[in-house]
Amino acid sequence: MLTLHWGSASDVGRIRRHNEDNFWVSDRLFVVADGMGGHAAGEIASELAIAEFRRIAEQVPLRTEDITAAIWRANEQIVDAGSERGDRFGMGTTLTGIGVVSAGGSDHWAVFNVGDSRVYRFAGGMLSQLTVDHSEVQELVSAGRLLPEDARHHPRRNVVTRSLGSDPAPVADVWVFPPVAGDRFLICSDGLTAELDDPEIAQILFEISDPQAAADELLIRANAAGGGDNVTTVVVDLSAVSGAVEADEDTSARSANPQ
Repeated sequence: MLTLHWGSASDVGRIRRHNEDNFWVSDRLFVVADGMGGHAAGEIASELAIAEFRRIAEQVPLRTEDITAAIWRANEQIVDAGSERGDRFGMGTTLTGIGVVSAGGSDHWAVFNVGDSRVYRFAGGMLSQLTVDHSEVQELVSAGRLLPEDARHHPRRNVVTRSLGSDPAPVADVWVFPPVAGDRFLICSDGLTAELDDPEIAQILFEISDPQAAADELLIRANAAGGGDNVTTVVVDLSAVSGAVEADEDTSARSANPQ
């Protein structure tokens, strides 16, 4: 059993007129979706995605297959809704989060991602990005054609290469690994990472112990730095782990087709 504490915050930012981000937090599942599309269609897409995760939030035990199935259903819902009305055609959303899943008879973390919203792990004073952005600039960075520090300011930084709302369905990245007491996780939309670099984020997570206060401060700092996009932050603290974790459980990173 895992003992968790969390906090969350979301804001429209200083430039956008609508908040197309949506999120869900519960005692075993934490999800952020960043919608895309005109006429508030992005908000609808992210709402549809989050609705699928609300449906499985109380499921015990929760498995990685349940998460990938929810991603697949969310994609289908968004595609169908987009085809029903012309002003919603082509709408989509990123989706990322962490969930407590049963693996090898014990609780594990499952991190999942489609798009460029992110999950970070903060442990031992170090910030690590667990997800890999599905974006054009990340492909340039991975190919050695762009420095990571230049990616935040690249003119194509907002172009994602995978999102929900596409046909065929996108491939979701899924990682499964054992829990470690003292770990802190940040789930966020790119409205945060477009304004704050990793050292700034790490400093806030280090200095502010309360997860709700940390989530609020991250949002405040992003708006103070420009607030060019909607911002959503979820901070999750794992304070205790009880029960054994199976040592031979496969915890390697892998991709999963959401179906």
